[in-house]
Amino acid sequence: MDNIDRSIINQMQGGFPICAEPFAQVAQELGIDEDLLVSRIDSLLANGVLSRFGPLYNVEQMGGNYTLVAMRVPADDIERVTGIINNYQEVAHNYQRDHEFNIWFVLAMATPEQKQQLLAAIAAATGYPVYDMPKIREFYIGLKFDA
Repeated sequence: MDNIDRSIINQMQGGFPICAEPFAQVAQELGIDEDLLVSRIDSLLANGVLSRFGPLYNVEQMGGNYTLVAMRVPADDIERVTGIINNYQEVAHNYQRDHEFNIWFVLAMATPEQKQQLLAAIAAATGYPVYDMPKIREFYIGLKFDA
């Protein structure tokens, strides 16, 4: 990452303008060309520096619910189990960890009532217990770089 990438990341964490041409506005604030801004964001995503680019919604304020789920899955069954998990539209993302609990995923539901049904359905479909780890307290940690 160079100073331009760092400046883009720093600037974008503070909010994204809601206007007809938000990328043009951010580019102007950064003193760069809009095409350069968009290509840099694309490059940061392609290189894995950024894992995603998009809004973060407070699902709970909109009446929904989300939770982190962990599972213990034998290594030789991970592909089958993640295939099942990925078929649920409520799964926001999942990942594998080198840990006793090796499969983790986030469920995002339209209503809190759906959670227990989904957890039970995933456990039944995979044949493994699911461990619900709901958010107790939320923290926001901003990452800022020296440009």
